[in-house]
Amino acid sequence: MNINRIYFVTGNPYKLAEVVAILSEGPRLPFELQAVQLELPELQAQPEEISRQKCRLAAEQLQGPVLVEDTSLCCTALNGLPGPYIKWFMEKLEFEGFLRMLEGFEDKSATFQCVFAFAPGPGSEPVTFVGRLPGRIVAPRGPSGSKWGDLSRLFELEGYGRTYAEMDEATLRAVSHRSRALALVREYLLTL
Repeated sequence: MNINRIYFVTGNPYKLAEVVAILSEGPRLPFELQAVQLELPELQAQPEEISRQKCRLAAEQLQGPVLVEDTSLCCTALNGLPGPYIKWFMEKLEFEGFLRMLEGFEDKSATFQCVFAFAPGPGSEPVTFVGRLPGRIVAPRGPSGSKWGDLSRLFELEGYGRTYAEMDEATLRAVSHRSRALALVREYLLTL
């Protein structure tokens, strides 16, 4: 398969920079990653199915190879919620409201999950790549105004004792849920 360019569906310049930086580590990939902002419907399903559906829609619209990403935060006490709906939870509740939701629960464990889906073009079945990062929800720590949003101050990575906001960018990039998923994406793309 000869692919010169892959469309990465995002309107977030920080996410694009992070994805490019992570995919640039190691042997050079034989394609260009081009960011494209698309209006895709907000789907309701399990995270991997959301990514597959978004990927199919994007491949049809763009008539080419696409990579999409969907991030979830799954809280054990809330049976996996807010999951892929974290963006809307945080917009409506803000971090104070989100923390209040968890107040009555002893178990504050959570997992950040990143699902990438890739399709070489329209009509192709997308392949998914999942990266997970276990941790727990804590009272806000670290500087506000992070490019990862206020949620970065609430999620403490298991085994690190620090929130996303308290970590330097290089360390976070090396261990994040996104970097774990992108390692799988990279491995797959090198086989094309």
